[in-house]
Amino acid sequence: MSITDRRNPSADKKLFWLCPFWQRRRSTTSSSSSSTQNPSQNYRSSRHGHRNTDISGVPKPSSAMTVSSVARSLLPARRRLRLDPSSYLYFPYEPGKQVRSAIKLKNTSKSHTAFKFQTTAPKSCYMRPPGGVLAPGESVFATVFKFVEHPENNEKQQLGQKNKVKFKIMSLKVKAGVEYVPELFDEQKDQVAVEQVLRVIFIDPDRPSAALEKLKRQLDEAEAAVEVRKKPPPETGPRVVGEGLVIDEWKERREKYLARQQVEAEVTSS
Repeated sequence: MSITDRRNPSADKKLFWLCPFWQRRRSTTSSSSSSTQNPSQNYRSSRHGHRNTDISGVPKPSSAMTVSSVARSLLPARRRLRLDPSSYLYFPYEPGKQVRSAIKLKNTSKSHTAFKFQTTAPKSCYMRPPGGVLAPGESVFATVFKFVEHPENNEKQQLGQKNKVKFKIMSLKVKAGVEYVPELFDEQKDQVAVEQVLRVIFIDPDRPSAALEKLKRQLDEAEAAVEVRKKPPPETGPRVVGEGLVIDEWKERREKYLARQQVEAEVTSS
C-alpha cells in the first residue's frame, strides 16, 4: 500500500468543519434528490395530512371587509322620518262608517326624502296624501281613511287590541326639486327603506281617553294643513299696481293729442 492511499480521519474531520457551506449544500442536494427519487412517498405523505399549505399565490379575503359587510347587514337601516304616533294608528270604532286617523311625518335627515304609504287593505283604506317629498326638517300631516265593517257573526270587537290591518311607510332619498311619483320607489328599489309598519287599533269614540284626545287634535291639525295647501301660492315676482288705469290714462292722453293736432291743422288751412 502506498503512502498516498492512506488517509488521516482527523484531517478529513477538520476539513469538514472548515467548509460549512459545502455541508449545507450537500444536505440540500441530498434532500432534493431523495424527494425526486421517491415521488410516490411524497404523494402518500400529502394524502396522510402532510400537505403544502403555502397559498401565497391565492388572494386572501380581507377580514376587515368581511366583518364590516356582516355588520352592515345586521345593523338596521338608518331612519329618515320621525312618526307620531310611532307604532299604531288609532281609529274610532264606528261599524258601517268611514273613520279617520292621522299621523305626522317629519324628515329628520339632511337630504330631501320621499315617502310612500302601503296597506294590506287597499279596498277599505286610503291615505291623503298617499306620498310626497319632504325637505330637511319639513313635516306633514297625513290623514288615513278606513271603512269599518260590521263584525262577522255578531262578534264583539275587542277595543284597544291590535287589528289585522297594517300600514307600511317607506322612504327614499331624492335630490332637491324632484317631484313625487310612485314610480320613484319602483325605479330605486335598492335604496328604499322601510320606516315603520303600523298596526291598527280601534278605540271607543264615546269613552274619553288620552289616545282619543290626541287623535282629535291631530285630525284638526291635518285639516288645517289641507286648507293651507288649497290656497294658491303667493306671487314671488314683481307686481304692477293699477296696470289697467295706466293704460286708460295713456289712451286718454293720446286722444287729446290727436284732437289738438287736428284743430291746429284746421286753423292753418283756413
